[in-house]
Amino acid sequence: MTTSRSADTEYLVRNAMTTGYHVSSLLATPFYLLYAFSARGRGSFSINRLLRATWVGGLGGTVASGGFAYAWYNTCHEDLLRSKRINVVYDIDRVRAEDHAIIGLVITSVLTTGIFWKRAGVVNLVLGGAGLGSSIGLLTHYGRSFLGDPPEKVNVPPII
Repeated sequence: MTTSRSADTEYLVRNAMTTGYHVSSLLATPFYLLYAFSARGRGSFSINRLLRATWVGGLGGTVASGGFAYAWYNTCHEDLLRSKRINVVYDIDRVRAEDHAIIGLVITSVLTTGIFWKRAGVVNLVLGGAGLGSSIGLLTHYGRSFLGDPPEKVNVPPII
């Protein structure tokens, strides 16, 4: 494998893993709430379990999307791989979504730890709060885009 192909594959796999974390953290919370309230009743809900489900769901999404992306990009033609990487680098919508998710991740991780200190374990507080914050940041990005504040379009330079 050439160096540029390896670098392109690595970048695209990391990008897929980040996206997998954001999306699966976003989906894990409502799925856990549906499970907790429908199957077991309201008495089985706890903050600790909610936070654990959020970060474990995020971890699962990261691993799954990284594996699928590696299998996919490892078999792609080198020119297709290069153009895909350039398109991903210049995708301002994705960059803004990741920025919002990271900001939400950091803020909510700290806030969740401070608010629910006695209700959950430290690992679940920090990692689960990060998953919830990532979801909130992603929803903020989509809300801004939906309400008429989309990111600017950037022209992708031609591949030489």
